Amino acid sequence: MPKPTGELTLRTLAMPADANPAGDIFGGWVMAQMDLSCGIRAAERARGRVVTAAVKEMAFELPVKIGDTLNIYTEITRAGRTSITLHVEAWAQRSRHRDLEKVTEATFIMVALDDEGKPKPLPAE
Repeated sequence: MPKPTGELTLRTLAMPADANPAGDIFGGWVMAQMDLSCGIRAAERARGRVVTAAVKEMAFELPVKIGDTLNIYTEITRAGRTSITLHVEAWAQRSRHRDLEKVTEATFIMVALDDEGKPKPLPAE
């Protein structure tokens, strides 16, 4: 059975306001949770402000349903001069089961910014 890759960065509950009439959670909501998770992880690494610069290909394998717990796992795969590349996976813990099922994955690129909103070099680890 496949297991998540990376560090658990965010857990949140899928609610009715985030769903269509059939009870499927909007893909944009899932992507927003992934973006939040990458922002958290990248800001820790950058020790400051970061923004999303790019999101690479993303395909949904399974739906998220109302009542599922969405678990977002992140892994920093590259740290450049000002950018941080993360592999991010979204897994659903079904409301009636303890099993995790992978919903989607993507690569996010975040950029560290200074107080004036300009790219700034990442600090040494």
